Amino acid sequence: MSLYLDHFGLSEPPFRITPHPDFFFDGADRGATLEGLLYAILHDEGIVKVSGEIGSGKTTLCRVLMERLPAEVVTVFLVNPSYSRSEILLAIAEELGLPAGDDPATPTLRALQEKLLALYAAGKRVVVMIDEAHAMPDDTLEQLRLLSNLESSRHKLLQIVLFGQPELDEALAKPSMRQLKDRITHSFRTRPLAGDEVAKYVAFRMRAAGYKGPDVFSASAIAAIARASSGLSRRINVLCDKALLAAFAANTHAVTAREVRAAVADSDFAAVARPGSRTGRAIAAAALLACGATVGAGLYYWLDRSQARPAASAPLPHPPAAEPVRTEAPREKPSAPPSPLLTAEQLQRFDGYVPGRNPLLRERLAAARERFNSEPGGGYSIELFVAENSDPHRVERFLRQARDLVPLAEIFVVPVASGPRYRLVVAYGMFDSKQAAAEAAKRLPPKYQNAFKFELRDVALLRASI
Repeated sequence: MSLYLDHFGLSEPPFRITPHPDFFFDGADRGATLEGLLYAILHDEGIVKVSGEIGSGKTTLCRVLMERLPAEVVTVFLVNPSYSRSEILLAIAEELGLPAGDDPATPTLRALQEKLLALYAAGKRVVVMIDEAHAMPDDTLEQLRLLSNLESSRHKLLQIVLFGQPELDEALAKPSMRQLKDRITHSFRTRPLAGDEVAKYVAFRMRAAGYKGPDVFSASAIAAIARASSGLSRRINVLCDKALLAAFAANTHAVTAREVRAAVADSDFAAVARPGSRTGRAIAAAALLACGATVGAGLYYWLDRSQARPAASAPLPHPPAAEPVRTEAPREKPSAPPSPLLTAEQLQRFDGYVPGRNPLLRERLAAARERFNSEPGGGYSIELFVAENSDPHRVERFLRQARDLVPLAEIFVVPVASGPRYRLVVAYGMFDSKQAAAEAAKRLPPKYQNAFKFELRDVALLRASI
């Protein structure tokens, strides 16, 4: 259960990445695509194809489609793209209730046809939906073509719907796949959401989860989410969930671009190539040629800032200064002490946790408090584990063992927001970049490698969760 549900008045998490029919967004052509799929399945007899980028909503569309089909339609949903030619026959047959034989090649195509004829005689239609179809071997795709040939005297016995990434289109473009491609009568594509559609999508998910107040996400936050997510719904969900957590940690009910920037920094999305356009790196390279190295480098930084933390820019050269009037050097102003980075509430969270008679825990809490309150900037830390019950004796035992394996000065114990109870994040080190943190994680003791599932945490987002 997400920590921020009560804070925002939600009945359930609004941005889960697992497909959920109740959260199906019918905007941005999604509703029209669903209606087209329903028509194609119920009134046509060819193979149907749905393609789209990773995280564009194909699996959710498939789940909603199965829910909306009438009762006389028998659905077979296959999610394993590595089936061999014979295994996919067996998988379909088992889903339809045929007994499995000793030979993986049985039931044969003939036995499957007899089962389909019996279902057809009973007034049933059979639809096989295959997810991740782009990863299927060519032989298995050819077997699907043969399955599509099964028919009664008047009608096809089996409807096939393929869901896959754009690589599915490339696979079907091969000369060897010509016969299968000719049997595809309807093709649909789930496209990324545009900026205004992202706003509607986010608002819809919040309302579907029970939210009843004014919009939580500001216009600048939505714009930042649209840019960082490339319009892909799964990425939008990830960013919105992390941004809500950051807003909850800051005890605010509004998500601004600041929370979204922290969420983006804590995510690691691969670049998405837009059909018919150059990728971000190609655009940056063109800008280098057209605008000169200085402007081009600035564009490269803007386009790639989520992949690497750039070094600090060198100061621009100043014009020659005029001769000073005074001969004595001006007095230097005393530097102001750095402003504290933690809010009063966050400091109270540190001070409110009672470590008891556990000196190592008390020491690492104080070190984390000082580090997070005085050192600005980001970087990454390696989260070792989260102590849900915040038992100080348990954490102290871990610290006693840790000092024999790693430098204890690199371990931080951070209390994070969790309602009336405490949760303790135990993290190792602070590193300038995510790559540096990942390399450091590989060097941690084998005991830690086996015991913990490391998570690379953005320091700024971790600070916000205190």
